[in-house]
Amino acid sequence: MTQRVFEDRRDAGRRLAALLREHGRDAWARPVVLGLPRGGVPVAAEVADSLAAPLDVLVVRKLGLPFREEVAMGAIGEEGARVLNDDVVALGGVDARTLAAVERRERAELEARVRRFRGDAPPIELAGRTAIVVDDGVATGATARVACLVARARAAASVVLAVPVASPDAAVGLVGSPAIDELVCLSTPAGFMAVGQYYLDFTQTTDAEVQALLAANR
Repeated sequence: MTQRVFEDRRDAGRRLAALLREHGRDAWARPVVLGLPRGGVPVAAEVADSLAAPLDVLVVRKLGLPFREEVAMGAIGEEGARVLNDDVVALGGVDARTLAAVERRERAELEARVRRFRGDAPPIELAGRTAIVVDDGVATGATARVACLVARARAAASVVLAVPVASPDAAVGLVGSPAIDELVCLSTPAGFMAVGQYYLDFTQTTDAEVQALLAANR
């Protein structure tokens, strides 16, 4: 697919929403849009507005290599979900004890973020509905896969992963994932190195922005 550069996450969300409307809105059962905090939520908010669908967060945490935290050796999510990139774990020489320590730390942060973003409110019920999981892009696919596993565990009728941009290798792996029924992606550019290279403005999304977007949708 052709390489795209987005102005910012809102621009990416509007373009993604247009593709989703063309792709299969009529076939989806009462869709719920689930943004991955923090950067996926501004994208998801545009999608939810366009589809007139409720917006919620689906909290996941990357398990970064101890000496290179930007490299994902896996990811965890709500409902105890976890996926590992076994090749990254092996290449990084990460033993079980180190992996467990990283997971404990990230699990604590995940639970704190759930409380921060939802407060005492329960997650939106997904049973019998289409879960549209949205992030601002996919590099390895670990967080996307674990997010979709959570949606599946919550009894979603179908799970659609929607992202503006993804690495070609990750996209191939996601299409083959049993947790994902459809992948909707605007661009899978050759030479992919990082999600941020496809945004003119990739400023970090804040917790306050996520909370405001969720409140506006409610």
